[in-house]
Amino acid sequence: MFEGFYKKLEGLGIVPVVVLEKVEDAVPMAGALHSAGMDSAEVTFRTPVAAECIKAMHEAHPEMAVGAGTVLTVEQVDEAVAAGASFIVSPGFDEDVVRHCIELNVPVLPGTVTPSEVTAARKLGLKVTKFFPAAQYGGLNTIKALCAPFVGHRFMPTGGVNTENVEEYLSSPSIIACGGTWMVKPAMFADGDFTKVQESAAAAMEAVRKVRA
Repeated sequence: MFEGFYKKLEGLGIVPVVVLEKVEDAVPMAGALHSAGMDSAEVTFRTPVAAECIKAMHEAHPEMAVGAGTVLTVEQVDEAVAAGASFIVSPGFDEDVVRHCIELNVPVLPGTVTPSEVTAARKLGLKVTKFFPAAQYGGLNTIKALCAPFVGHRFMPTGGVNTENVEEYLSSPSIIACGGTWMVKPAMFADGDFTKVQESAAAAMEAVRKVRA
């Protein structure tokens, strides 16, 4: 299940976690990321314009993997998918959300940080889950410990991943990709200039190539 998406996710290496307050920022954000070789974006449902931003990004750059993050309800899943989201990310494990995504055949990455949560996810057929907030839950050491009994399971850590530790994360076979905000922080494009986003995203992709060449 979702094997094609998992393969694509591994190829992406990094998924930027994007918080957008204005729809007009969506297309230039997608353009900056695409130009940097970062062909993905997890647009969080923390703002009321999230679905509109997903739709705008997907239509402007259909080659990009644009997903929805911070998805907490089944209703948000439907809203995101209707807008063109190609994957769903949740901060925690909600069985209703996961089952609904499976029914829709939409890849889903729920957050799992304990053996019980990983067990619940695997019971539903998931082989990859989010690990959030990574820094607060022990980071790579905890992930390696979890992967020992759950052979073959892999994680996308988010929360505390940055330029200083992303290469270490990506070097581990337990990590399929990393999620992060360091290249898309709102302050970097508050003036409408996405140059800093593009430069930071390009540097991040260089790190991916360095580790996974």
